[in-house]
Amino acid sequence: MNIQLASGAPGARILGLGAYRPRRRVTNDELAQVMDTNDEWIQTRVGIAERRWASDDETLVEMAVAAGGKAIAASGLSPDEIDLVIVASASLRAPIPGIGPQVAHRLGTGRPGAFDLNAGCAGFCYALGVVADSIRAGSARNALVVGVERLTDVTDQTDRSTAVIFADGAGAAVVGASDEPGIGPVAWGSDGDQYSAIEIAAGRSTMTMAGQAVYRWATTKLTATLVEAMEKAGVGPADIDVFAPHQANLRIVESMTKRLGFPESTVVARDIVQSGNTSAASIPLALTALIESGEARSGDLALVLGYGAGLTFAGQVLVLP
Repeated sequence: MNIQLASGAPGARILGLGAYRPRRRVTNDELAQVMDTNDEWIQTRVGIAERRWASDDETLVEMAVAAGGKAIAASGLSPDEIDLVIVASASLRAPIPGIGPQVAHRLGTGRPGAFDLNAGCAGFCYALGVVADSIRAGSARNALVVGVERLTDVTDQTDRSTAVIFADGAGAAVVGASDEPGIGPVAWGSDGDQYSAIEIAAGRSTMTMAGQAVYRWATTKLTATLVEAMEKAGVGPADIDVFAPHQANLRIVESMTKRLGFPESTVVARDIVQSGNTSAASIPLALTALIESGEARSGDLALVLGYGAGLTFAGQVLVLP
């Protein structure tokens, strides 16, 4: 007896984006009151002017639901049309249960497949690759991807090497079946020999990061992944309208931009200046900000790249909704 297989759509595309930014703004001057740092030091090294920190009521679930609800509304779909939900996060405080099913329930999506994914700051792009392939394989037709973080829960607020960088927030995308592909093949991988460069070690409750090692890795190793993502999608730097890499460090963003040689018309996301490093949430937050400001438009071709703990990385070419 032969097992039947589902038949999927030719492609998948993003139908809507949504974002949630915590209410509290934390400036560099505020941090300088409690640690040995100042605005010039922070902006010179990482490019951050302020970041958002979540309050007690702005939980991972609440922020994910807020961003996911906006994405569903923007997509034009009803919640019960969502049949797969993936929540990407590296800051869950309890390993069981995951929050994917709870987020799906809160959004009124019925009984979709739902799970959490932890690929560090690459989580959103990893999840995007999974849902795009699931839609093409016929395992799902419409999916919700949420990147959400409360990194302040796992950051030592006395350690200026991490406390000035990490922040909180949520970004989401609804991905649906499409006759014309709107999400290119994922270019992903890992460098597990450097797994300890970003970690919460056993017995610890806060994160440590080998900042210089991560910086060297990102600026020397990941340009090839961006080129691979473009090659897999059949495009080149001259075709890219928007470049939105993970918002880890403004110097890394600028280095990647220079190496790839985009035309002057390419819009480069610099959301890190106002939002800090929000890990798995950073790319959807950055894309939403560019669309809301009018800097990016529907139909623009965007190149994205997530990278971080693991060390993991993943990039795709996207058509913006």
